Amino acid sequence: MFPGILQLAWLAAPTAFDRFVQGLGDNTFAGIHELEWFDWAMLIPYFGVLAILSVYGLHRYEIIRTYLKFRKRKAAGPPPRFEKLPPVTIQLPLYNERYVVERLLDEVTKIEYPRELLQIQVLDDSTDETRDFAAALVERYRNLGYPVEFLHRDDRTGFKAGALQEGLRTATGELIAIFDADFVPPPDFLMRTVHHFADPTVGAVQTRWSYLNRGYNFLTEVEAMLLDGHFILEHGARSGAGYFFNFNGTAGILRRKMIEDSGGWQHDTLTEDSDLSYRAQLRGWRFVYVPELECPSELPVEMHGFQVQQSRWAKGLTQVARKLLPDILRAPLPWRVKLEAVLHLTPNISYPLMIVVSALMLPVMIVRFYMGVYQMLFLDLPLIIATFWSISAFYVMAYRELHPGTWKRSLLLLPLLMAVGVALTIVNTRAVLEALFGIQTSFVRTPKYNVGERPARLERQKYRRKSGLLPFVEIAVGTYFASMVVFAIDIQNYLSIPFLLLFVAGYYWAGFGTLWQEYRDRLRVARAGRRLEFETAR
Repeated sequence: MFPGILQLAWLAAPTAFDRFVQGLGDNTFAGIHELEWFDWAMLIPYFGVLAILSVYGLHRYEIIRTYLKFRKRKAAGPPPRFEKLPPVTIQLPLYNERYVVERLLDEVTKIEYPRELLQIQVLDDSTDETRDFAAALVERYRNLGYPVEFLHRDDRTGFKAGALQEGLRTATGELIAIFDADFVPPPDFLMRTVHHFADPTVGAVQTRWSYLNRGYNFLTEVEAMLLDGHFILEHGARSGAGYFFNFNGTAGILRRKMIEDSGGWQHDTLTEDSDLSYRAQLRGWRFVYVPELECPSELPVEMHGFQVQQSRWAKGLTQVARKLLPDILRAPLPWRVKLEAVLHLTPNISYPLMIVVSALMLPVMIVRFYMGVYQMLFLDLPLIIATFWSISAFYVMAYRELHPGTWKRSLLLLPLLMAVGVALTIVNTRAVLEALFGIQTSFVRTPKYNVGERPARLERQKYRRKSGLLPFVEIAVGTYFASMVVFAIDIQNYLSIPFLLLFVAGYYWAGFGTLWQEYRDRLRVARAGRRLEFETAR
């Protein structure tokens, strides 16, 4: 997602390649002979990795071009409508969601649809008090006449995918709507989506996520900006061009027949939604994107919670690529569809490649002495255009599409967005390598606290996952980049400093921020324990 930042640190630092370019400027090739074997050992893999990363930067431009092309195309008109509405099952998968389950059920029961055609399944895998709390809520709504059922599993086989598949055994609906626990579906959700299924080729309808707590802090603003890039530009471009795109696991509705025809929910990847989406589209099912229908949700408010979510998505999407790309490449599909599928499923490979570039950056800086004008024109400028400019254009455009009156704020958020991208590098590299080497891990939920836009006393909340050694590794890598800042000052290479500081800021934000939050948690628990002892003694 963020390969361009590393290139920029290199672009601002002179290398031995300048001597080669200067030699060309003198109409000789003498400069090439000045490169020692160590120089080539650094530069060849460095340039090779940068070339691969630049492909994904250029792909962002293609997504923008495709989006603009199909945005201007007039809609074919409203979808055909059912004369008789089909039965619908709403599935609500839960796992230890004590703080948001009440809001979820309250909003879902407000959805407008004939009750005799509606079934609501609460698919609970909880291992804490959420189970009893959710069961009591379901009983209360059943007494009020709502068609709500409570299904609990003691065995979490398959995690969310397993719960959804288990729910299908007793589902009565021809269509299956799914909402994660932190979502707040609008009352007209079903009436604005089910009629798309009057076309028998439609297998799924995806709506656009919006965010209840977008302005909670800088992190949530950046998260929203990142997801807007996905839902506005990527989904808009892929759906408009007829490429494969994915159901996002929630805030959508699927045809039951499509699920069964495509092999059902499978749990050999952590992104069962993308897995099913690609299997279904390979079977010929058509997906519909409805960007004008917003479904509000809650963003992670802490860095480590965000990292957990992103690493799960990175690993899952890489697992899907490993599982399905051979079938996609062999399928009788247009080459553009295949190419887009490859670029859609593999972008997270940029994270381990970024680690390689990071490791090489200091040695490369050491062997660079001059910064030539020709280098900037013929090599650096194309890389800047392919990477940094593509990141900026991509997310600023998505922001402007949704917030035309305040889009200039996106320019202020860009440095934070890039720092957050840096903060994901280590955790996502681990996730991608686990996927590539077939290392299976459990589904790790993203904790949500029903905070909305208001401040929350998160020290009192549960479900926080321990970070382990990750923040210490991030601090160490941040210090490595801080040493490069010192080196850049020493060699008077001041242009590189702002870009290197992005790495320092990103890694330190992730590392020190997580440790500070965990320290506050421990302090809160210790104070609560002392108060309890004092009250007991009295």
